[in-house]
Amino acid sequence: MRIAAVQMVSSTRPAHNLERARDLIAQAAAQGAELVGLPENFAFMGHSDTDKLSLAEPPGHGPWQQALAQAAREHRLWLIGGSLPLRTEQAQRVTNTTLVFDPQGRCRARYDKIHLFRYEEHGPEGHKLYDEAVVLRAGDQPVAVDLQSRQGVALRLGLSICYDLRFPELYRALMRPPCDLIAVPSAFTHTTGQAHWEVLLRARAIENQCYVMAPAQGGRHENGRRTFGHTLIIDPWGEVLARVEEGEGVACADLDPARIAQVRQRLPALAHRRL
Repeated sequence: MRIAAVQMVSSTRPAHNLERARDLIAQAAAQGAELVGLPENFAFMGHSDTDKLSLAEPPGHGPWQQALAQAAREHRLWLIGGSLPLRTEQAQRVTNTTLVFDPQGRCRARYDKIHLFRYEEHGPEGHKLYDEAVVLRAGDQPVAVDLQSRQGVALRLGLSICYDLRFPELYRALMRPPCDLIAVPSAFTHTTGQAHWEVLLRARAIENQCYVMAPAQGGRHENGRRTFGHTLIIDPWGEVLARVEEGEGVACADLDPARIAQVRQRLPALAHRRL
């Protein structure tokens, strides 16, 4: 199965972001992708975290969700919808949610981000505090979904979002039964990305002996934030197969089940687990 990870530099304008997402999905489809992943917060990067409260959609309804379903249906592919703010029963809390759509445009999985990012940065641009818990309600359930390639090959996709990457216990939970692919749509800060992004992604691929795709935000945004980018697709041995460093782009690679089987047979680490 050919997979594609989309990199964006999303703005404060939802309509513009949807237009760019549609175009990049089309580019991925033209390269033969059967599964496409968008980055975290692909539809909106506000000036403040509280900006997303008024834009959050109810689960199952709204223009963002409709656009994702339509794109999956139009290009006949599986679509990992980055992440969207979805409403909760609390007016001042939303979830940061990944939705997965099948080639018929049906929503087949929902994952609410479990680990909420908090980071203080002191640098040339002054003091910055990121604290997602101000407006986000954390999820509490690992989520994986079974899908099929156009050739009928069954694959298992595990879901995570950005800061989840730092918590290997989530990925261990997703490996019962083992996933063939893990998605990590992200909007890493430039500072933390420079220090930890690639090494963490490669570690998750190596220790779980599966493919990892990490669609990312990558550049300077209208709200002044700078994200790290470096969208990656990594194979089960930890080798980087495709990369987009900065700015918009599409990283494509082939997911080969035989490669997964080869790695797991040569070094049966998953079978050696004791905890």
